[in-house]
Amino acid sequence: MDPVIVVGAGPVGLALALALAAQGVPSVLLDEGGGEAKGDPRPARTVVLRADTAALAERLGCSTVRDEGLRWVGWRALRRKQELHRVEFHGEDLPAPVHIPQHALTRGLWNAVEASDLVQVAAHHRLDALEQDGSGITAHTRGPEATRWRGSFLVGCDGARSTVRKLLGIRFPGRTAVERHAVAALRTELPWPGEGVVHRLPPWRAVGDEVTARPLADGVWRLDWLLPGRGELVTPDALVSRVRDTLAGWCDGPPQYDLLDTGVHTLHHRLARRWRADRAFLTGDAAHLLGAVGTQGVDEGLRDADNLAWKLAHAWRHGASDLLLDSYQAERRTAVAARLRAADQSLPILRGTGGLRSCLPGASRGHGALLTDGHLGLGALGAPPSYPHSPLTPQHTESHAAVATPVGAPVADVAVTTPEGSTTGLRQRLGRARLLVVLVAPGTGVWDRRHWVTAGVMPQLASAVSELPTRAELLVAESYPGASAHTVLMVRPDGHLVAAFGGVRPAELYAAADAVRGGAPAASKAPSEHAAARPD
Repeated sequence: MDPVIVVGAGPVGLALALALAAQGVPSVLLDEGGGEAKGDPRPARTVVLRADTAALAERLGCSTVRDEGLRWVGWRALRRKQELHRVEFHGEDLPAPVHIPQHALTRGLWNAVEASDLVQVAAHHRLDALEQDGSGITAHTRGPEATRWRGSFLVGCDGARSTVRKLLGIRFPGRTAVERHAVAALRTELPWPGEGVVHRLPPWRAVGDEVTARPLADGVWRLDWLLPGRGELVTPDALVSRVRDTLAGWCDGPPQYDLLDTGVHTLHHRLARRWRADRAFLTGDAAHLLGAVGTQGVDEGLRDADNLAWKLAHAWRHGASDLLLDSYQAERRTAVAARLRAADQSLPILRGTGGLRSCLPGASRGHGALLTDGHLGLGALGAPPSYPHSPLTPQHTESHAAVATPVGAPVADVAVTTPEGSTTGLRQRLGRARLLVVLVAPGTGVWDRRHWVTAGVMPQLASAVSELPTRAELLVAESYPGASAHTVLMVRPDGHLVAAFGGVRPAELYAAADAVRGGAPAASKAPSEHAAARPD
């Protein structure tokens, strides 16, 4: 079987190649650059990873998330001289985001790629043309060596100006320059160590209507100032003046600081019409651009990679139905579209164009909560997505049981025990090209494994799992939120709940597993007309 071709070696492309490798699938990574973490570090270009995507990056072997990222201890929303909203992070109940320079994240992913035997890096290769047929896809590149690459599938992770998207003739509509921010990275001391802050209408209004401070490791902060929509030029002197006025206002005097990097960041909102064209797919900035109101493009791109990798791994091993491959677009495009819609609906309210609603009592506090949701990955603006209406959701039956996690939502990271006796977190078993079947069995933590592995419902469940139409791993948990004893959970490789059952139900387990794989694999066929390189 030919490898998967991954076009683009940014964080999303690297993560996708690693996620495929974790599931035993080889890939070829086409990189226009030198095949390594490259470029001068830009401290002002940073990434906020929510808890789920930070855990994904660490699971893929990116040690810099842990070593060089900073987990925030809290968040504040201020208006003028008043604190409107404060959040403290509390472990699993409210996990902290991780703030990391993008070059550090990229370097950590590159280090993991270099350690993998299943990722072949093709440096200095620029994609030129694509050809699809019933058994694979061919990529033609310009570069020093091979100009023709044969793959089973191809994924465009090549950014906002995606060559893959253009070769497939997929439109990329949306809005340009939704917001503009002046950005600075500096080393200093602020009154809120380890906490992020968004300050609206600061008393020293010369710096603008909104400024955000987000801490990084080693005493570094990233500051963002919302710029007027008229697109005025931000000179170096004007930016330094903003830094001094802001720090003086926050610290009651001019503090010492070391300016590391500056820039102007323009945010666009765009969404590709299609994310799949037969054997070709789009992920990350090639498929969507977002970022206003604190939403995070890299965060969503990593979720794209996590969603797509297990589906490609299943297709690479067993073949796949169109339903399985189409579910990537159905799930991820719908989730990102909801993010964009929520941000677009929030912007008129937050930016003072919401009419009388913005003058109502409590409106300012509501604005602070909206911005908090966007920056922390909460609510419609950023919470980990659920896929309740996925085409892979099994039909509901009377045997289904209710637990605290809705169908399609990410599962809780409870402690689980494997049949071999090792104990770990549930999320550590994700991303291995197999379903997880979890039996909730109180007391197994104190019983000798020799007793419970052959007692009660375990033998029947183990037999049912061995008969599923796709690979699965059987795990045991002492408890799960909202679940009673002998509840059986089925979890997708990307951590979303398929279904929960009251007891061992072999027929229902089989039907659920069959639904998750999208039914029986489709026979190989010639490319359908939607794969042609044509405008939508």
